[in-house]
Amino acid sequence: MEFKVSHTTSYDYDSGVTFCHNIATLKPKTMPGQTLLDYELEISPKPTELTERLDFFGNIVTRFSIQDYHKKLIVTAKSRILRNYESQPDIETSKMGKSITLEDSLRLLKTNKLDLVDVNQFKLESIFITRISSEIKAYAEKSFKPERSVFEASYELMERIFKEFKFDSGFSTIATPIEEVMKEKKGVCQDFAQIAIACIRSIGLPARYVSGYIETLPPPGKEKLVGTDASHAWFSVYIPTFGWVDFDPTNNQIPKNQHITVSWGRDYYDVPPLKGVVYSTGKNKMNVAVDIRPA
Repeated sequence: MEFKVSHTTSYDYDSGVTFCHNIATLKPKTMPGQTLLDYELEISPKPTELTERLDFFGNIVTRFSIQDYHKKLIVTAKSRILRNYESQPDIETSKMGKSITLEDSLRLLKTNKLDLVDVNQFKLESIFITRISSEIKAYAEKSFKPERSVFEASYELMERIFKEFKFDSGFSTIATPIEEVMKEKKGVCQDFAQIAIACIRSIGLPARYVSGYIETLPPPGKEKLVGTDASHAWFSVYIPTFGWVDFDPTNNQIPKNQHITVSWGRDYYDVPPLKGVVYSTGKNKMNVAVDIRPA
């Protein structure tokens, strides 16, 4: 499937801005099962400086600075992406990947193989997922047992979050602690992904946060999926002998062609679509609009 995505973020500043420096993580990845066909980043006012590079996690980020006075900033990313789930490794057809147990996974992850150095960093604490509570660990242990398949346990965790947590766009903000989300059992896709990641890390497995988009209005006859007006998010678990496997707890499914990956990191803090600093006083208002449709 081929998609066109338009993602616009606008800021209105009451008192105006004399200088701003920003980092945009908006360029979708090219990877197995996904090809970026075209990409354009439009910024108004025009930046004084603009550079593109890979960040620590392998995401494409754009840094830009605006040194002219302005009262409004508009950043629009336009992408055209080809998704073909059949061309990427499929855990559901991998007998070894589906059967490897938690006990075996923890043993294999303790080796000093070079290719696991990057993977094991996703077992560590991160900005939004730190000092994981005993409640979260207990929630994880209901699914993850030493002799049970990591895939089966991860799938069940996804199902439990889908069934037991309520999607409530008015409950949380970026700064809402995961402990509060766990207590109230509600939030949005970012919260559900981070709860799952905390659960998985609590039992010693690597888990990462995936940011992207989802086609919420599929063709006639297909199920409507749940997303937000901004970026969607899900989680990914590393299964030794197979690799990373994605799970979407908001929609209770393994992401396929309706999911578009933009970036990944330890949690939301590593991959917000747009972040930066401004020299200004007074309040500002942000608005985000995302449009995704078949090309």
